[in-house]
Amino acid sequence: MPHDAVIRYRTPRRTRISGIVFYFISGFGYAAWASRIPSVQHQLGLNEAELGGVLFAMPVGMMLTMPLTGHLLTRFSSKSIMLFGATIFSVMLGMLAFATKTWHLVAILLFLGSSRNLYNLSVNSQAVSIQSLYDRSIMTFFHGVWSMAGFAGAALGYVLIRNNVPIGWHLPLVSALMIVTTFIFYPDAIYHRPSAQQKRPVFSLPDSSLIKFALICFASMACENTMYDWAGIYFEKALHVSKESATTGFVFYMVAMTIGRFAGDPLVNRIGIKKILNYSGWLVLSGLMIAAVVPHPIAAVIGFVLTGAGVSCVVPLVFSMAGKSKTMSGASALAAISTVGYLGFLVIPPFVGFIAHWAGLKVAFGLVALLGGLIVWMVRGIEEDGV
Repeated sequence: MPHDAVIRYRTPRRTRISGIVFYFISGFGYAAWASRIPSVQHQLGLNEAELGGVLFAMPVGMMLTMPLTGHLLTRFSSKSIMLFGATIFSVMLGMLAFATKTWHLVAILLFLGSSRNLYNLSVNSQAVSIQSLYDRSIMTFFHGVWSMAGFAGAALGYVLIRNNVPIGWHLPLVSALMIVTTFIFYPDAIYHRPSAQQKRPVFSLPDSSLIKFALICFASMACENTMYDWAGIYFEKALHVSKESATTGFVFYMVAMTIGRFAGDPLVNRIGIKKILNYSGWLVLSGLMIAAVVPHPIAAVIGFVLTGAGVSCVVPLVFSMAGKSKTMSGASALAAISTVGYLGFLVIPPFVGFIAHWAGLKVAFGLVALLGGLIVWMVRGIEEDGV
């Protein structure tokens, strides 16, 4: 971090706990909403095509505010932006329960996506700052907490739905708990006031020293969202398993990704970030290729497990290394890399659909597997100690 930046925190331990809590809030809140998407669809009487169009409002909100968030992080502490983003995100989550018209839902999702972007970039900036207080890797643990929170949020949603608890109770209650937790743990967050040299234009792409990190992030996030959107469909349509068993591969993928994130820090501390990123690329490449080439559910499960392990640590480790940039502030680097990464997150899954329509899902998954090769190729050009 620049020598003239002002950094304040209570203790590394309390600051780290605060970071863990804010990652948990993010994952738990997002999963709470995801578990209630069918309820909202039924409430508004939307068909699948209409629902797909409405749900696109959230990533649009995220992308539209990506440059603004990066600019704000160069002018204000990530601590303040995280408080604002977490509060608005929680309020918007609760308001989803009261959408009575389609345009209400679209408007709320736009704000939900915008606030989630503020929250995600600021909490990742917090994690990079917290990492600087330690001489060992702690980054992947934060993302492991996010995954565990997702499981917890989804499990709570499942229980409440099975017990006929209406969405009008579920989401507002989760929203209120998130807001209370935010204000309890906010004082322990790290304060990092950007220096004057860090201020940059509202919109900035990664510079030449960061482009490799951006492409690695693009490839990993593209594979990750492809699994979110198409894993279940792949089992049902390409492997012809029953609808009841179609989620098996996705569950194994999620479990492998979560375990990989918790195991990531000890492995990084033992063999280094560059080797982990290299192995991750090979795992993604081999995992998706196995699923695409061997048309059997067991082989696909093995492939999805390898893919989950492969993508588990890539983004947090790329953020950790990019945060050491000597040409851009940590916040600017994260925003620029995230912009490219989210393009992969948004663009590649629809591309999979187009390819699947013309050539089949197996071919589409085989092409996505090549993104693992892109990770391996890009990793060859980076240095172990960052940029």
